[in-house]
Amino acid sequence: MEIKGVDLFLSRAVEEVLIMYKYIERLREAGIRMFHDSTASAVPVGQFYENNYHTLIVAPATSNTVAKCVAGISDTLVTNVFAQAGKCQLPIIVYACDTEPVVITPAPGKMVTVYPRKIDLECSRKIGEFENTTLVTNMKTLQQAVLNRIECLQESSS
Repeated sequence: MEIKGVDLFLSRAVEEVLIMYKYIERLREAGIRMFHDSTASAVPVGQFYENNYHTLIVAPATSNTVAKCVAGISDTLVTNVFAQAGKCQLPIIVYACDTEPVVITPAPGKMVTVYPRKIDLECSRKIGEFENTTLVTNMKTLQQAVLNRIECLQESSS
């Protein structure tokens, strides 16, 4: 699936992972704008108030990010973007990493099995209950949620 006009808001952790998996250069080559978690007040979130966005996708959302969002903490670029998108009543799609009791996930060079804690699973469930928020649990449901959102936008513009 290819979508035009995408901006990425990168937490420090995601940026590290993208570098580790050698994705940063591919994103640059695709012409995707990237905003880095480098300002104390998360300056880029102001774009949400200028109606520059119609949808927020948080993917992947780590257990740390999900827990902060559920608790209403917005002290990083990603958690601040989540809070501001919610305050602007934008549709939000969250792909939480910890939604199943056992997760087999890729790591550099191998697959690993992780066992999310009860609190991680609970926070993932709770984030899906936020207004205008869709929780997805795998790449297939993420792709479907994005396609549904694109379809909704096309219908409303016609």
